[in-house]
Amino acid sequence: MRAVRRPGAYVCGIDAAMDVIGGKWKVLILWALDEKPFRFGELRRAVPGVTEKVLSSHLKELEEDGIVHREEYAEVPPRVEYSLTPRGVALNEALEPLGAWGREHVQPGTPAHSP
Repeated sequence: MRAVRRPGAYVCGIDAAMDVIGGKWKVLILWALDEKPFRFGELRRAVPGVTEKVLSSHLKELEEDGIVHREEYAEVPPRVEYSLTPRGVALNEALEPLGAWGREHVQPGTPAHSP
């Protein structure tokens, strides 16, 4: 696991967490992997709009941070699956209140006071 990606100390826990999940695609990758393990192509289809290059880069970073597990199967043709580690599951659980806030306050068509 990578300790710190950028120089200097973090100001707070949110600062550290944002360093791990920062950007548009990482939280969407985590959300998709919360459903089930995915092969690369399946995951790319599950996260519409992400490019192969960005998905590959983000998966490598999330793997280095101990959030995503990459499993290689010794098969012909070769098969690789990505899944969440226990640390990734805990991160998704921490992100759930943020998703609830987005559904309540931002997402169109959602009642203002729904759970």
